[in-house]
Amino acid sequence: MSKRAVLEVIALDVEDAVAAQAGGADRLELVTDMAADGLTPSAATVTAIRAAVGIPLRVMLRLTDGFAAGDAGRVARVAREMREAGAEEFVLGFLDADGGVDLGAVERVVGELDGCPWTFHRAIDRAADRDALRKQLDGLPGLDTYLTAGSPTGVDDGLPTLLTEAARQGEPGYEQRVMVGGGLRLDHLPRLLAAGVDAFHIGGAARPGGWEAPVSARAVREWRSSVDLPRDAELARP
Repeated sequence: MSKRAVLEVIALDVEDAVAAQAGGADRLELVTDMAADGLTPSAATVTAIRAAVGIPLRVMLRLTDGFAAGDAGRVARVAREMREAGAEEFVLGFLDADGGVDLGAVERVVGELDGCPWTFHRAIDRAADRDALRKQLDGLPGLDTYLTAGSPTGVDDGLPTLLTEAARQGEPGYEQRVMVGGGLRLDHLPRLLAAGVDAFHIGGAARPGGWEAPVSARAVREWRSSVDLPRDAELARP
């Protein structure tokens, strides 16, 4: 029996988290300030959401817009605060001015996570060399996922890259799960699922009313059904 695909939903508050769980989300990404593409939420928000839902949640470690770490020491301190608030999984990613991975900043923050699982987020889509970035990060404790659209402009343009990288799963630097997100639509799913992609991330797609509206459990349920279709068809075979 195949394992079902992971569906991760962005949550800004407890209402979002409860609706996402009700719709069948496997995991939440906790952020604030989507005008800046998602920054670290408050410790109080993390604690409240952790108390409200039973599914795993990953907390964004990003203090300013853009992909520079800024004050890496401050980010590391915030990571410590998030752990004290009950966070056990994280999302982060930092680039230097040349588009290479800021390995020093990443290692400093990861050092505070004590092996907790974490995602390298869509900074990979802005990297000068995606392959080099993966190989530099390979072996860092806790890194188990890359969140990517394959392109800075979204899945429409990034689909060829996503399919190529999915085909390289298991190679050095490509052992981590590919989680696709960033302009992801339901009509992208068949090609991605057929290529073996088994993790999907949605934000705006879970909010038919826009970012000012809460997550819709109904919208999440539609995505849940769609990412499960191949598995359901397999189980239905005589």
